Amino acid sequence: MPARRHRSNALFLALAAALAAVGCGTKPAKKGGTLSIAQRLERAEKEATPEKQAAALVKIARQQLSVGDLSGARDTANRAFDRLKADGDAAIFAPRLVDVAAALGEVGDKKKAREAAALAGTRGAAIEDPVRRAQALAGAGGIAGDKDAGGDAALARDLLGKATTAADAADDRFRAEALAAVALGYTRAGIADAAADMVGRLEESARGVGEARAKAEALAAAADVRARSGQKDEAGKLVEEAAAAAKSVERAESRAYALLAVANAAVAAGDTKTALALLGEADKAADKVGDDQQRKIVVDKVRTRLAEVEKRQ
Repeated sequence: MPARRHRSNALFLALAAALAAVGCGTKPAKKGGTLSIAQRLERAEKEATPEKQAAALVKIARQQLSVGDLSGARDTANRAFDRLKADGDAAIFAPRLVDVAAALGEVGDKKKAREAAALAGTRGAAIEDPVRRAQALAGAGGIAGDKDAGGDAALARDLLGKATTAADAADDRFRAEALAAVALGYTRAGIADAAADMVGRLEESARGVGEARAKAEALAAAADVRARSGQKDEAGKLVEEAAAAAKSVERAESRAYALLAVANAAVAAGDTKTALALLGEADKAADKVGDDQQRKIVVDKVRTRLAEVEKRQ
């Protein structure tokens, strides 16, 4: 199955983890205990590649911020940015730069957040796949325009315009996924008129998809955008449409993934009850997958998400 078939699910997965840092940055860790910040930083620097170093450093920066060490968090986020300034694989570096830009915004370094978003846009524009290109440019544009991050409306409009062009170039099967990323970018950037237009295009594209799984995931993406924009009622209606499409998927593995995507959209819309019901159906479908290895993968994904949602009750 092509990797892109699973990317819609990624729109709904929560990426942030709140991990508590123990002790100050220079305090040694207890034997068998949690590593100190200094030890985490040392380990991050030993990661094999710049993008892995940056990923580890961003995680540490957020840990520092969570315990009130703003100065340390800002320094670590900047170190992460430094790791990504050299040339690298655009498909790898651009999404990582988007994450770094977000972290820089979180620690209050707007200037560097704008710089990282701009570089993410430059790198992202070189990505060959139009969906991934749209996602990278839209992520960068959203951060660039966010008043609490980049605060640069002109840069945001430029990046999001390029993201829209990339989305328009995507194959019909994946265009809704790309449009969802652009709609979220405009929403985060606070560009309301363009966001509303993009959501309308997204829903039209989603309803025009013929294949059941693709339609379910596209409608789920549209529901997620509506939910993130505060339009819960509209999101709920889209979840209903998406669920109907997902339930009509014949192949067990595809049905499980479609139901998982719709369940995540239901969570975003605040409907935990519906999400749990959909995850229950996804679990049944996953258990019917014929290939042992593939069955284990999808079952693990569904049950992990089921456990997470159950905790919300």
